[in-house]
Amino acid sequence: MAAALGAGSGSAGPPGLPNSVPGHTALPAVAVWEWQDEFGRWRPYRGSVCSFIEQALQAPAQKGRRSGAGLASSSIPLGQADATLAPYVIDIPSLMQFRQDTGTMRSVRRHLFSQDSAAGQGIVWEWQNDEGGWSPYEMKVCVFLEQAFTHGLRHVDLSSLGYNYDIDFVLLVQTNKTSKFRRGIQRRVDTPYPVTTATGPLHMAVACSCQQCLLNSGTGPITTRYRHSMINLPSSSAVPQVSSRTAALSSSGLGFVPYNKPTLSGARSAPRLNTQSAWALPQPGGAGGPSPGLSASNGVSVPNLLVEMPKPSKVNQALAVNPSEHERVVRKYLEELRGAPADEDCIICMEKLASPSGYSDACECKTIKPEAVGQLTKCQHAFHLLCVLAMYANGNKDGSLQCPSCKTIYGEKTGTQPKGKMEVSTFTQSLPGHQDCGTIQIVYSISRGIQGPEHPNPGMPYTARGFPRYCYLPDNEKGRKVLDLLRVAWKRRLIFTVGTSSTTGESNTVVWNEIHHKTEMDTNLSGHGYPDPNYLDNVLAELAAQGVTEACLRQ
Repeated sequence: MAAALGAGSGSAGPPGLPNSVPGHTALPAVAVWEWQDEFGRWRPYRGSVCSFIEQALQAPAQKGRRSGAGLASSSIPLGQADATLAPYVIDIPSLMQFRQDTGTMRSVRRHLFSQDSAAGQGIVWEWQNDEGGWSPYEMKVCVFLEQAFTHGLRHVDLSSLGYNYDIDFVLLVQTNKTSKFRRGIQRRVDTPYPVTTATGPLHMAVACSCQQCLLNSGTGPITTRYRHSMINLPSSSAVPQVSSRTAALSSSGLGFVPYNKPTLSGARSAPRLNTQSAWALPQPGGAGGPSPGLSASNGVSVPNLLVEMPKPSKVNQALAVNPSEHERVVRKYLEELRGAPADEDCIICMEKLASPSGYSDACECKTIKPEAVGQLTKCQHAFHLLCVLAMYANGNKDGSLQCPSCKTIYGEKTGTQPKGKMEVSTFTQSLPGHQDCGTIQIVYSISRGIQGPEHPNPGMPYTARGFPRYCYLPDNEKGRKVLDLLRVAWKRRLIFTVGTSSTTGESNTVVWNEIHHKTEMDTNLSGHGYPDPNYLDNVLAELAAQGVTEACLRQ
């Protein structure tokens, strides 16, 4: 039944290749930009944000031309389209979303859908997440569900799209076919996605043979977590073969290895991406004409865009509290360089290291010059000293620094987790994949409250959705080791933080803080369940990235 919906239907419309297949007549289509979250799911930006991205790409190249070639000249600041996305910038040549305050980088992709599809009508299907909010399905799933819904079907099976779920349109629930776990779903109408032109065939939802699907070697979405190391990424040909349910997909043909650890060499390791994509972004002046601008390694020609990088509004205020102490911390972990590398960028401000800091107008310091460059003592990564000072002043100010490039921690890192309670118990029932032992249950309890000076908006209330939260570990040697380290992370306030929920978009709320937990005993759509043979190793790596290692247990 599901396959019949996808085949031969122009309205099915999941992703295609806009400008890569010769001999096809240009057709109207809508463009959807999506970003890949920490669990490997593709999450669509809202229609208004996609419109902004498309407009920025089609703007005259001369308008955005600036002296020299650099990362910022082909970047799109999303905060100009949506204030809640102020920290985020899309780097077009590498097809990455960059978060300026943390240095986190995630893949993005652009897909084309037919105008009469769900995307063209602004219809989004969403599932209810663990926090009680709503998370959108990737757009090709939205398109498939909308088509089934408009055909009057009562049930559909998502296995043809790589998911082990049944959808009930009458009860509006999603059911895991293995565990029988159920979640609510909803249909929401939002801003339609922007219209563009496609010169190649559109993706056909199920069993598609379009060029992009062939490049990605899979038809289903990622359902296990993938970390995106931006350093020394393997080419797609070097990635081990995996099943279709865990195939790493991206619009640029990148092969991602789960929790790939960067191997650093030299003073600074810039992103090296194997982006051999055959599709192209929209070009000013028509689909076929040449366009001035950057010619990226993935064959994408983009116009040069002028970007005003957002500066933290509270930097000077934070520096005024104890400027000498802030500078002492910065100089403790960085050695000032006499000569800055001419061809390297500061990834905090996106300016050349040989140029003054991009934060020189927002961060005043009498003893640090705007052009001063420092190198971290352990990892040897280099940044403007003013940029590091601004980053520290805008953070937790706990005496520690974390390299925004490789995440090496200097000092003892603490977080901003609100007050709460962590309770642990055990029971005899086994987790899938760990039948030889019982189960550890962790219960986190945090109540709503008022933000402190370490939080984004001191004095304002914060919410605490979805608490208490129940998490599970196997009661074996490695599971108990993870538990002991989670206790340390809890004491250091690293498990949760106050921020904006990536699933609901709600700001000033308690959210997870980069240490993943299994909140269900069985596998579900979000990847928060078992079996997962890599989970314990992955979470140990995440804890180590926060400075929580076995050495902490001996202190």
